[in-house]
Amino acid sequence: MKNKYYPHLASPITINNLTFKNRILGAPMSNPELDSDCNMRKEEIAFHENRARGGLAGVAIGLGIVDAIGRSHTKEVKLYDVMSLPSLKEAANAMHRHNCNAVMELAHGGKFANARGHGSAEGVNMGPNDEINGEGHPVRSMTEEDIYRVADCFGQAAKLVKEAGFDMVLIHGGHGWLLGQFSSPAMNHRTDRWGGSLENRMRFSLLVIEKVREAVGPDFPIEFRMSGAEFTKGGYGIEEGIEMAKAIDGKVDIIHVSAGVHEDPEVFVRTHPSMFIEHGCNVYLAAEIKKHVKTPVATLGGLNDPDMMEEIIATGKADIIEIARQSICDPYFPEKAFSGNKDDITRCCRCFTCFYNYLTNRTFCCAFNPVVGNELEHKHAFPPTTPKKVIVVGGGPGGMEAAITAAGRGHSVTLYEKNSRLGGQLLSEQYIPFKQDMYNFVKVLEGRLAKSGVDVRLNTELTAEQAAAENADVIITAIGAKPIVPPIPGIDNEKVVGLTALHQPEPALGQKVVILGGGLVGSECAIYLDGLGKDVTIVEMKDDWAADSYFMHKNAMKIYMRDSNIKIHVNTTAKAITDKGLVCQTPEGELVIPADNILLAAGMKADRKTAESFYNAAPRVFETGDCIKAGRVVEAVTTGYYRAIDI
Repeated sequence: MKNKYYPHLASPITINNLTFKNRILGAPMSNPELDSDCNMRKEEIAFHENRARGGLAGVAIGLGIVDAIGRSHTKEVKLYDVMSLPSLKEAANAMHRHNCNAVMELAHGGKFANARGHGSAEGVNMGPNDEINGEGHPVRSMTEEDIYRVADCFGQAAKLVKEAGFDMVLIHGGHGWLLGQFSSPAMNHRTDRWGGSLENRMRFSLLVIEKVREAVGPDFPIEFRMSGAEFTKGGYGIEEGIEMAKAIDGKVDIIHVSAGVHEDPEVFVRTHPSMFIEHGCNVYLAAEIKKHVKTPVATLGGLNDPDMMEEIIATGKADIIEIARQSICDPYFPEKAFSGNKDDITRCCRCFTCFYNYLTNRTFCCAFNPVVGNELEHKHAFPPTTPKKVIVVGGGPGGMEAAITAAGRGHSVTLYEKNSRLGGQLLSEQYIPFKQDMYNFVKVLEGRLAKSGVDVRLNTELTAEQAAAENADVIITAIGAKPIVPPIPGIDNEKVVGLTALHQPEPALGQKVVILGGGLVGSECAIYLDGLGKDVTIVEMKDDWAADSYFMHKNAMKIYMRDSNIKIHVNTTAKAITDKGLVCQTPEGELVIPADNILLAAGMKADRKTAESFYNAAPRVFETGDCIKAGRVVEAVTTGYYRAIDI
């Protein structure tokens, strides 16, 4: 019987005798942390199991390294070590508990093996050519012996993965990793039979496929990940990508079409699409390749909408959808879609919170999902609690999450919001095109509030005295932060507006806009206003703009701004606001920037005075979100969730 909501997306597909229950697979995601022997801990297994629990047909664990010389960082599963077998078996079993196929990616960093300071076993990286890589490490050209040895390593790794109980292996042949380095004309400058023509450049990938097939047998599925196009100078485009796919057609069981070169910051935001790029930006690559091959084709690229996914499958652009960040943001995405609850799906906003924490804090994390990174403890029910009367003060994302979670724990919850709408600072995102997924999070939380039975009272500014009179057992203050207003002459000029000017379809701003404050918020506002055709200037007193942004997100903003008309003044201090505009002090002297409006984006400051007034207004008083310290949505949502768990 067909699913009545998504008949194509929910339909099963059989790949080389392996049936996937639907067309949504979890794309490879590697582990930020492992134990000292590079085996997956229970924490990592619980993360991947949580992705499997919500209805994905398969989940891939990323960057299983096949060779000691091929490690790109210190925390990758060692598929060249038989001692990895126990944790691999546990991981496969965890996915099977949820009727989800277990997939392992086989990879080799090649010339990027020292990219994060690991240091290869030989002290030098291997790749197609003798060179110095982007990290300054020497790379030696692989010999014929090296090539055959590494191909055998792929085969042995696949054999180990199959023995561990995994259902499919995924050979990583894209994104500029070793096999991609050989297939790329920009990276492979060899003149022997492993370089030059496309036939020669594909020879290594075909050898690896052959060795993997020998190792796993004819009835074990092999997926091959490739970049449909590299989008780099001298790299191949879709025309050659089609020929590459034709070369492996019939030799593998899924052709997984991605894009770009991972280690090139210019195209990183294409490989891992930023919020400034349309959803499904890489689907056309898979669609073109599918026209020329018989092997089932998988596509991906910032996909988070089941309607778009259904259209992709229904129209034959691809046979399979793969999602990575969306499977973190809402692991129950497939279950919700197929049961008619798509409005409850939390959609990934592509903010790079997950990437940032992966690379810097070595943790799993999501801006919208407080369970991520704590999946192990969530496998077991939290201790039961006695129902209590709970008041939540503030209806931003932190307060909403706290109210929903507390109600789900069986408490009687009333949420008070002083404004006429819920959402707090996220309301500024409603009309910004690249922030629609973030604003959608507000709508999802509103829906959950309604279903949870929380009593929501808008246009009600609750004081501490009023809260105390309610005789609640618990008060959670989520009152947020207040805008920082610089004490400069003319700050009360009618030209000066706050972020509320963006809370409408057409922002209440003139043509010439000066943004006072070049942090993340100010920079994103500049991009939005530039897109509307405004003449935008950012003024930032620090020596850099968007210094508080995640570096991947800042890279995406840089790429946008490079082709924009946005003007940026750093090391620039606002001195006064006059009818002519903003008077500034720059390193070169005084400057007057003409402005119709000056948009205040100088930051936020926690409203500690109001928060502290609620102390002792109930037996237990918790604080959450920006009233503790002005921060990001991830801190607000996470603290809101765990405050409610503590009740």
